[in-house]
Amino acid sequence: MNDNGELGDFLRSRRARLRPEDAGAAFSGGARRVPGLRREEVAHLAGVSTDYYARLEQGRHPHVSETVLEAVARALRLDDTERGYLFELARPRTPGRHRSSPARAPRVRQPIHQMLDVLNDVSPAVVINHRSDVLGANHLARQLITDFDALPHRDRNLARFVLLHPAARDLYQDWDRVAETFVASLRLASGRHPDDRLLNELVGELSIKVPEFSTWWAGHRVDQCAHGTQRLVHPVVGELTLSYETLALPADPDQSIVLYTTEPGSASAETLRLLASWTTPTNTHEAAPSQAPYG
Repeated sequence: MNDNGELGDFLRSRRARLRPEDAGAAFSGGARRVPGLRREEVAHLAGVSTDYYARLEQGRHPHVSETVLEAVARALRLDDTERGYLFELARPRTPGRHRSSPARAPRVRQPIHQMLDVLNDVSPAVVINHRSDVLGANHLARQLITDFDALPHRDRNLARFVLLHPAARDLYQDWDRVAETFVASLRLASGRHPDDRLLNELVGELSIKVPEFSTWWAGHRVDQCAHGTQRLVHPVVGELTLSYETLALPADPDQSIVLYTTEPGSASAETLRLLASWTTPTNTHEAAPSQAPYG
């Protein structure tokens, strides 16, 4: 039986953040040596034996029913993203699940490139995969964030740019928050794709080069980066606040469009309009950007 250390670490991290009053129950048992719920308290809330839950948290229970996982998720007050991550971690790890590299490099379909071009004057937009590799970007996104096409293929990655590129710390006013969210996204991806060689290499590189990374990674926060806001200080046009939405492409597995918008009539909307007008490409139809950051 293979131990599942990631599952155990995740459960312990979620248990540690809860107090008895947070879990909706009062427990006796004297002074607490560590913050958070005890194992026996989680077991009680989930309706399983303490021994069963202890083996689950130790990663020594290879076949866990969905009913038990649902009960544990409720006991630990997991949100939908955390619940999905728990189910991924609890699945038996078999050779070949989530292969590390696709047979062919991912390609962005031409209609998607055309969609990016249509958005060029109003909304920055990028196409990414689960690793945050930038598979495509319109001109406005390249002017707003960075010129991904000018980077080496392996560097065309949003998480890598935010966490490693010196310009990112100046670009994002709340760099710590944005960076930690990308780490949470990579943590989620690692649970869904545990055998992804390129993802594991990226995580390893970030753990060495980014001082804050290890602490964030050890926190076991997971985030889909589905939507949110970012405050930027652009070197050309100055401050602006953008909302982003991540839209899955059902016909293109593992591809999503990240679309950035501003509030209509706001100062940020005017700032983004200025950036678009000042950096409009000379050609009305740009050549499609490089297709994939990794070969």
